[in-house]
Amino acid sequence: MADATFEEGREAPLNLGALDSDDLKIIAALVQDAVFPVTEMSWRPAERRFALLLNRFRWEDRDAAERRGRPFERVQSLLVFDNVLSVASQGIDRNDKDMILSLLDIAFEPEEDGAGQILLTLAGDGAIRLSVEALECTLKDVTRPYQAPSRQAPNHPV
Repeated sequence: MADATFEEGREAPLNLGALDSDDLKIIAALVQDAVFPVTEMSWRPAERRFALLLNRFRWEDRDAAERRGRPFERVQSLLVFDNVLSVASQGIDRNDKDMILSLLDIAFEPEEDGAGQILLTLAGDGAIRLSVEALECTLKDVTRPYQAPSRQAPNHPV
């Protein structure tokens, strides 16, 4: 009897959590180049929760799409941070309801006793800083994948 291979696995929506910097790096890689309207950010101080509804490029599907000659895909995903004490941003005009933001990276800067700062780096010099009591992040796909409107994978020339 042979071991199962990755190719035999069925595709399923992502539902991941991060409780440390290493876990967060995986989520950061999966949400790189996600885009979202400024209206899809939600800060709920009473719940100590900050959430984004992203249109995420499916990096985990890129190679399969290329091999099969089919279009690249995006999927809507919820990126949620819990234990958030405060939120600050720069380069974002919350009054511009048509503004589309692009997420480039997420990093955690630890402090004492598990607390720290989460920095969401956006294209165009924008950033969001979350002050957290502890790192707790979830990424969950909430729609079926759809064809990427650009029909291309994001590209970052050096």
